[in-house]
Amino acid sequence: MAGSGKKGDAATVHVAKHRMGGTATHPSDYIWALVRISIGWVFLWAFLDKTFGWGFGTPADRAWIGGASPTTGYFKGTVRKPLGAVFSPLAGHAWADWLFMLGLLGIGVALILGVGLRLTAVLGGLLLVLMWAAELPPEHNPFMDYRLVYALVLAGLALVHAGDTLGIGRWWGNTALVRRYPFLR
Repeated sequence: MAGSGKKGDAATVHVAKHRMGGTATHPSDYIWALVRISIGWVFLWAFLDKTFGWGFGTPADRAWIGGASPTTGYFKGTVRKPLGAVFSPLAGHAWADWLFMLGLLGIGVALILGVGLRLTAVLGGLLLVLMWAAELPPEHNPFMDYRLVYALVLAGLALVHAGDTLGIGRWWGNTALVRRYPFLR
């Protein structure tokens, strides 16, 4: 029976090879790789649109490259939220803009390439949880929204080594730097 956990079961062998650093490629590896790349594109696109104001989420006159603050619109909108007193004062500060934008860029690139998924899961999850907290309560649910779901998916991607398929995660994991500092895996 599939998934029974008996010795030789395809799913069990697949998981065992992954845990031992093997090269098992299962159809699910490709699904998780596509999920990883897709979420990476969400982050990278947010960075690009906010930087250049391509008009999808950010009009040209509010582009970061033109001097606008990428955090102002988001954080100013939190002023009437329960945690608005925490988040709205952060709006427009250069350090907040740089941290936010570098976070979007770094998380997006890391996910697309499949490198540093452990660190990406932690930092990306933190960014998403902070964005979720700033919006409390979410618009369509008492507490759950896509930011929390993305944070959970990031953790899962790191746990299943999703960067090894359709990415350079396996190569990255074998570098001397990552062998010395495994949290960079």
